[in-house]
Amino acid sequence: MTLQNQTGAGANIVGATRGTTRGPGPDVMAADTLDGDKVLSADGDDIGKIKDIMLDVRSGRIAYAVLSSGGFLGIGDKLLAIPWSALTLHVDRKCFLLDMPTQSVKNAPGFNKDHWPSMADPTWATSIHQYYGREPYWGNTGGNPGGNDEWRDKKSGVGDVEPGSSDAPEAGGVKL
Repeated sequence: MTLQNQTGAGANIVGATRGTTRGPGPDVMAADTLDGDKVLSADGDDIGKIKDIMLDVRSGRIAYAVLSSGGFLGIGDKLLAIPWSALTLHVDRKCFLLDMPTQSVKNAPGFNKDHWPSMADPTWATSIHQYYGREPYWGNTGGNPGGNDEWRDKKSGVGDVEPGSSDAPEAGGVKL
């Protein structure tokens, strides 16, 4: 079963209980309810837990899930920025699935909690999306992470973004 979502539109959702729940979720959820959720590789291995959800503040999109992998009780763990579209939420199993073999995840570019990358750097962001085989969430129409607001003025009026548009630049990896 392939789980890839290469559109950059967001994470897929699977599971028998999808659409049958009451209240928030699984289509709309508080970001902190996902913190600590387990992530499984394509091999079925537990490869870590969601540590943070990084928002593109300008567009209101989720840019990355930060995965904490390895280590013990947060000590010595490797952090990975995984494009949101690379993940699939499995409602029944209450975890995320990453359609990538465990060894590829172990070899993925990562960082530690004291040295976060500049997530607004277009070169860094593009390389991360390429590693995970995903189209950058900001699209290829000129928008880029850390870009300015000119794209909004030209496209559809000041401050307006058409639903489904993939032109939004990333606001950066600033943790609020």
